[in-house]
Amino acid sequence: MSERETITLTRDVNVVLIPDGNHGTLSKGKQVTIHQDLGNNYTVVTDHGHMVRISSVDADALGKEPHELHTLASETDPSAVEKNCWEVMKTVYDPEIPVNIVDLGLVYNCKVESVGKALNSVHIMMTLTAPGCGMGPVIQSDVEKAIRALPGVESVQVEVVLDPPWSREMMSEVAQVQLGLF
Repeated sequence: MSERETITLTRDVNVVLIPDGNHGTLSKGKQVTIHQDLGNNYTVVTDHGHMVRISSVDADALGKEPHELHTLASETDPSAVEKNCWEVMKTVYDPEIPVNIVDLGLVYNCKVESVGKALNSVHIMMTLTAPGCGMGPVIQSDVEKAIRALPGVESVQVEVVLDPPWSREMMSEVAQVQLGLF
C-alpha cells in the first residue's frame, strides 16, 4: 500500500500492540492511519503514534472487507496439504515489515504426514527476525490458525526455533528487492 489512509473506527476493536504483542482495545470514533494492509491483518498507527494490529475479522470497523484466499487446492493428500500450507503462510506478515514470513525466510520447514483417511498432521519449524520479538507468539498463532483452517488438516504444531538464527541472507531475492536491500 503506497498511500496512507486515515479512517475513523465505526466500532470498538480488539488490537495487538506492536512490537510488544500485548492486547488492547481501540474505541469507536478513534482515528487510525493504515500503515500496512497485507495478509489477514491491518497494521495501523493511532492518533497518539502507537502502532497496532487489527485482525481481518474486524475489517468492517475500518470500512474494509475481510481478506479471502482463493488459490488453495481442495485435495487432502499430504502433497496438496503441504502446498496449501506454504500458500497460507505467504499470507502471514510481520506487522512491521511488508514482506510475508515465507519470503522473509522465517519458515525453515513444513512437514505433512497422513494420519488417517483425508487427515494430516502438520509440523512447521520457523524462526523470528529477533529472539525477543514480542510479536513472535502472535505470528506463531497466525500460522497455526491459517493452517488449522485448511482442508485435510487434523493437527498443527508450529515450533519456533532460534537456531540457526535468522539473517538477512535468508530472505528471498524478491523480498530483498521489495525492501530495497538488493
